[in-house]
Order: sequence, then structure tokens, then C-alpha cells
Amino acid sequence: MGDALSQVLKLVRLRGHVVIEGELGAFTEAVFPPGRASFLHLRDGEVVFLPRDGEPLILQPGDFVFSLQADGYRMRDGRSGEVRRSFKANLSARAGHQTQSARWAINSDIVGRFLAGAFCFDVGPLGSLITGLPGLIHVKCNESQVPQWLDSFSQVLIDEATNVGPGSSILMALLIDLLVIRTLRTWINGDGNRLDGLLGLRDKRIGRALNAIHLKPEQAWTVESLAEIAAMSRSNFSDRFTATVGVSPLRYVTRWRLTLAADWLRAGKLKVTEVAQAAGYGSEAAFSRAFKAQFGYPPRDSRRIASN
Repeated sequence: MGDALSQVLKLVRLRGHVVIEGELGAFTEAVFPPGRASFLHLRDGEVVFLPRDGEPLILQPGDFVFSLQADGYRMRDGRSGEVRRSFKANLSARAGHQTQSARWAINSDIVGRFLAGAFCFDVGPLGSLITGLPGLIHVKCNESQVPQWLDSFSQVLIDEATNVGPGSSILMALLIDLLVIRTLRTWINGDGNRLDGLLGLRDKRIGRALNAIHLKPEQAWTVESLAEIAAMSRSNFSDRFTATVGVSPLRYVTRWRLTLAADWLRAGKLKVTEVAQAAGYGSEAAFSRAFKAQFGYPPRDSRRIASN
């Protein structure tokens, strides 16, 4: 998947996830309100997926739609253009998770059986990178050739949604996390050039610099050393990096170091001094100042704040 994408996704946290296992009836529309990233796996039948912006998608059995956009969408009977009934999905989730079973159908006139999910990303300072990911991914499947990984993830999520037990919240978060990563990898593998459009990697030279930063965050990076990796002049590299990624090279280095540091501190396995050194800071004091400027609280409070 590429080092940059893998490392960024590893640090993204999922929270407030909702899973709905349900059925859609004839002449019926389901409305999924905005506010969360989402996925939809059509297990049987035919439905129309209508994003808020963009063209409608006709989903066949096994098809999977993943959206990082939080604009919401509608799903309706794919056999008829007429809508007689409309239902609104309840995606409000308290701490932890929420599971639902929805039968938006009358009698036995079912046009689609599906698994839908909604969740939020806790991206922190990675927000500018996540916006570089595709807004909508449609994985098309032939009914007889549904990928084994997709069918397996979907079945386990359904089992957890209908039989909630100890550890279900953690398991479902992990499954959705894996689902997101595997979907992105499947999408990327469908076209080898797609990776160049993710996470500021539109330019392969900028991509080389990003990967270097990600692999060695503790190194004393300068604009000159990064420009050398990109095989560009200092001024051209700085301008192109800023235009592509959205922040200057050294500002990005700082963001990445502090993002890693926050993750290490939340884990509680390293002391602040050790984290400062691993993140490339020469002193704990300098690290603490940078950390507080970025997050609004000192490093020593990280674990307590993360647990709230």
C-alpha cells in the first residue's frame, strides 16, 4: 500500500461506530443522514445508492461502497423509480458502539439485504492528509465472486451486530478498521496509478520525501535534505511540497513527529523524555513546548485525556 498510506492509517482512530443489518423493501427509500463516514455492503438484491453529490450507483449483490465523506446518502429500490415510503437511519451513537437491525420492508417484498456502517475518524493533525483520500470507493463484485475477505468481514460484523457480547465494541472497531484498510488496498490494486493521488503523492518526488519523513521522523530533517531526496532545488521543492500537501515541509515534519509522540504517550509504555528523543527533539523542554502548542495540553496529560 505504500509506507505513507500505511503509517497514516495506522494512527487513525475509529470511534462512535454504528452497524446496521437490514432489509429494504419495494418502493422504499432509506436516508442515511450526514455527519459520519460510512460503508454499505449489499448482500442480496439490487438497490440504488444516491450520494449527496455525484451520480447514482446501481449496486448488485456483493457490491461494496465506502465513503470517507460525511455528507450522507440515500438508498432506494433499484427496480422502481417510485418511492412510497421513506425511513431514516438512526446513526446517533453513544460512547462505544451501537448495533441495529432494520427491516424497512412490508410483508415479504424485499429488494435488498444489506450491512451498513457509520463511524467517525479521530484524525487529529492528520486531517489534511485524510482529505486526500478518495471520497467514494465502489468495489464491484459478481454475485458468484464476492471477495472472501469482504464476505468474511461482513458475516462477522453481522454476527456481532445481532449477538452483542463481551468485547463486541473492540472487535467491531477492529473489523471496521480492517475493512477500511482492505477496501483502500483493493481500490488501489485496481489501478496502480491510484496511489499517486493519495496523501499528497500526486508527485512522485514529493512522495519520496514524505516516505523518508515517515520512516525516520527522528532525523534532523531540513528543507535542503528533503529536497535532495526529491531530486529538486530547495525553492522548487518547498513550493511544490506546500502546494501538494497543504503545509510547508518542516511544518509537516513537526506535525508527523507530534502525531507519533501523542500515539506513544497514549500507549503509556514510554516516559516523556524517551518519547521526546524518539520524536527527534533534543530536550524534553523543547518537546513539551511544541506538544502543548499543537494539542493544547502538556505531554504528561496525554494518557489521562485519551481515556476520558
